[in-house]
Amino acid sequence: MGETMYAYKCTICGEFHHPKHCVCRKCGNRTFEQVTLEGEVTLLTYTKVYNLPEGYMKPYLYFGIVKFENGLTVSGQLEVNNPAIGMKLTSKVGIIKEGTNSDYYGFIFEEKK
Repeated sequence: MGETMYAYKCTICGEFHHPKHCVCRKCGNRTFEQVTLEGEVTLLTYTKVYNLPEGYMKPYLYFGIVKFENGLTVSGQLEVNNPAIGMKLTSKVGIIKEGTNSDYYGFIFEEKK
């Protein structure tokens, strides 16, 4: 079962932040509304990484930067065979690395089903 990732929307100007900031970078406000980050995203760019840190049991991984429909950009792991800039993907939160005492969660982007 995955966790949930959130963006934080400024209650004054509507600017989205991820991760949460103490002060809105656009207007200086200090109050935010929590918004769940999920749904369709657009792939902006990606890279294929071969030299992975300890704990990854794969020869390589794709990582990408995507844009949510609300305009927020985030990075995460791609589970796509042939990524292409501009393709539509679905976001989810899942285990990106298994740890000794706990697992590490992050964004995983998949092809739309």
